[in-house]
Amino acid sequence: MESFWNQSTRPRMVLAPMADVTDAAYRRLIAQVGKPDVMWTEFVSADGLYHTREIQRLPDAENPLMRDLAYTDGERPIVAQFFGSKPEMIAYAAGPAVTLGFDGVDINMGCPDRSIEKQGAGAALIKDPVRAAELIAAAKDGALRAGRPLPVSVKTRIGYNKEILDEWIPVLLAARPAAITVHLRTRKEMSLVPAHWELMRRVVALRDAAGQDTLVLGNGDVRDLEDAKRKAVETGADGIMLGRAIFGNPWLFTGRTHDDTSPAERLAALITLARYFEELTPPKHFQILKKHIKAFVSDFNGAAELRAALMATTRATELAARVVEYEARTHTATRR
Repeated sequence: MESFWNQSTRPRMVLAPMADVTDAAYRRLIAQVGKPDVMWTEFVSADGLYHTREIQRLPDAENPLMRDLAYTDGERPIVAQFFGSKPEMIAYAAGPAVTLGFDGVDINMGCPDRSIEKQGAGAALIKDPVRAAELIAAAKDGALRAGRPLPVSVKTRIGYNKEILDEWIPVLLAARPAAITVHLRTRKEMSLVPAHWELMRRVVALRDAAGQDTLVLGNGDVRDLEDAKRKAVETGADGIMLGRAIFGNPWLFTGRTHDDTSPAERLAALITLARYFEELTPPKHFQILKKHIKAFVSDFNGAAELRAALMATTRATELAARVVEYEARTHTATRR
């Protein structure tokens, strides 16, 4: 069966997986107003998934990790991203990805979070190329054993303490993933320096030299869709992953920027997002929505006051009521 990676046009414009940002609620909104070519879930611990399902025997409805794997058909193609350092755990995680109907599996090999790295996962895998290759093979095998082959991809960086593309990328290519997304900074650099887009051509050249059909995507400091298309042309990348540009702008993949949207549009979208968030997330987690409030409610008259009021809300209905009050005040002031 042909992978979805080979079915869409190039360059592919895809949404980055970001913890507590690209959750099921926000992805649902994005899919409705400006769908990218591919979406990822937030990353999920493969070890944690095994522990909560097989050891604790939590019902899926009570399992927070299974909630992180919730999605709607409107988000397809949708990829489940996992982190871990144990091949048997990654193989296990590929099973639920199959049974839940995901279109692909992605292994995070770039996260710089120290708690993730202490497990030998995330960016720590850049220092353990043998294990990295084993994880790709394990994910493929786990999907097959679960009953359906899934394309396996990787998200990584250009190196750990220094750039090592010539050593690192061939190791990944040899494991034959369907796609490799490269965040064009080292782990040491975090996001403290501009992304090294001049290196993306080398990633493409390494893939071409290997004679493989693995797709390579670039990531880092992509401002908007126009910028993404320009970077794809300049580097020859098969696709571009956009991350932070999605903050406050679910219309990103239509080509609209934050400045192209009116306050009314943004507030209406925020209300919809809050309702989705309340539907999909336990009430105690409503505070996570505050990241979105900061992004949506900015750069217009009265934004600071409204933002403060919305930050204090705990339910979608309360948030919507505060927005209605603001709009009524604004309308009255305008008429005067």
